Amino acid sequence: MERYRVSPDGAVDFVTSPIVGWSSVFLADSPNHCHRHNGFRINAYVIMPSHFHGIVFFKDFSRGSLKSILVDFRKLTGRRLSDYCSNHMPSCFGDAFRQRAGADREKRLWHPSLDPVQIESERFWKRKLDDLHENPCRNGLVHRAEAWRFSSASYRRADRPVANDVFLSPVDW
Repeated sequence: MERYRVSPDGAVDFVTSPIVGWSSVFLADSPNHCHRHNGFRINAYVIMPSHFHGIVFFKDFSRGSLKSILVDFRKLTGRRLSDYCSNHMPSCFGDAFRQRAGADREKRLWHPSLDPVQIESERFWKRKLDDLHENPCRNGLVHRAEAWRFSSASYRRADRPVANDVFLSPVDW
């Protein structure tokens, strides 16, 4: 059973969603699919080889809708990544997802909780924004956050418009 502790107060959350076993897989198109079809909005993000960090909200800042969108996002990415691993990766990837499945599903890609942190101030938002953008540097993947392609860091820190793989939505304070 999935455990989401999305608070009924507030509207914008910082979420961390790790993949079971911290398997090194990722997918950048799923956030855009959920943006186009479900009202999922991402203000900032980083897709790491084994997890996703994001500052997210529902298009009208509805708390109940955010919870269901996060469930949809994780189902979509879980299905896509699981299928990709089954077709393109060594069988140990699929085996790991099946071993962690549980009684309610055939495979499990994501850990069952999101551990959301509600963002209530611009100061806290900036701290979370810097923290998520620096994640690839702390993990030794790049020397500068802007160099990590699967992140909003280059978009946020550039002096001019920079293309981004994921649709970004502003939060006005």
